[in-house]
Amino acid sequence: MSLMKQKILIVDDNYDMLNLIQRHLKSFNYHSYRASSVSEAIDVLKYTDIDLLITDLNMPEINGIELLKYAEEHYPLIPKLVITGVNSVDNAVTALKSGALEYLHKPFTSNELEKAIDELLAKTNLRHLITTADSLILNDDYLGIVGSSKQLKKVVEIIERVKDNKVNVLIEGESGTGKELVAQAIHYKGSFAGMPFISVNCGAMPENLVESELFGYVKGAFTGATESKIGLFQAASGGTIFLDEIGTASLAVQTRLLRVLQEKEITKIGSRNAEKINVRIICATNCDLHQMVIEGTFREDLYYRINVVNIKTTPLRDKKEDLVLLINNFIKKYSIEYNKPTVTIHEKVIEILMRYSWPGNVRELENIIQRMIIMCDDVINIQHVPDALKYHVPAEKILFKSLKEYEKEQIIKVLTAVSNNKTQAAKILQIDRKTLNHKLS
Repeated sequence: MSLMKQKILIVDDNYDMLNLIQRHLKSFNYHSYRASSVSEAIDVLKYTDIDLLITDLNMPEINGIELLKYAEEHYPLIPKLVITGVNSVDNAVTALKSGALEYLHKPFTSNELEKAIDELLAKTNLRHLITTADSLILNDDYLGIVGSSKQLKKVVEIIERVKDNKVNVLIEGESGTGKELVAQAIHYKGSFAGMPFISVNCGAMPENLVESELFGYVKGAFTGATESKIGLFQAASGGTIFLDEIGTASLAVQTRLLRVLQEKEITKIGSRNAEKINVRIICATNCDLHQMVIEGTFREDLYYRINVVNIKTTPLRDKKEDLVLLINNFIKKYSIEYNKPTVTIHEKVIEILMRYSWPGNVRELENIIQRMIIMCDDVINIQHVPDALKYHVPAEKILFKSLKEYEKEQIIKVLTAVSNNKTQAAKILQIDRKTLNHKLS
């Protein structure tokens, strides 16, 4: 028997089974909590420190498998014991894969239950299997571009072909997929690496300043122009200008850009003299420029000018084989930055990260790894994973219940609160014991 009153949560929709297991647990010197549904069980888990979860599998609305999956990711340190009246190998396998450590088939004896509980509580400390960050092998790092997927290799192949010439390049892809890293690789891997690389976020620049910033202005061109200023195109002379979020540029700016591409020259605001430029232009967008052309919001002639060589960056959800390499890369980077060089990551955390769809792509992954390293001591465990990434139990269907069912639920809750003392429960409910037993039948 246990010497400490450890807390055990029992989940079963069968009231008699709840009573039976609760009596056994009392005789084993454990303190018990009970729930007749998954939603009630989750409420108990949220507000009570539970040492062991015992759950049935076959329950209405939401079954025990869903509870196991939820508990495994939100409360991974709690051992889980499954009890069921369905003798199925498939059920057993599914339960074990979902986080259960032991499986009991109904009916079971008091001794079988006690033995399973004691063994599970003894095994709790054996569940912390750690995979070190050093065991994850980083295959490729191409100027910050990390991965070994076929999509990434195709991007690198294109970079190698265009890096030594000044052909116009359009990089298309979702936000956070590394479009600027690709642009930097084209510049710094090539023969113009010693020349300037100027990055311009067209979406972040106020529209009334875009032209003056890109092309410059002469003294007196407008109020406040107290001296002449060169634009970013001239600042990038001999090197590369990277125009990010090109799809946000106004039609007026698009017209000016078209002239730059056609004539290889710029005209400062307030000047009548055109000046030749020698610069490579790389554009990037997370928009569908072709669709914008059809809709008339992006110039067709400009689209074909900037889209001589097209590179598409792949969202992280479509190249999961790169994920472990990226995780390792960010752990190495931020463990050094935050003076935690021995940080490791639990294998279950990697499973959760592999399952997530990553709408924010690599940028989102980097931010989450950074946050988890800050929040952990030496090991990134499941409790450090943001709840949004963890498994969530599907919402219960709204079901209409009879008054008798609602009465029975209320009686069970009161009985739970008074440790199944029917006399006390009847007093609280202001009914006699005979009526209480009748309503439970």
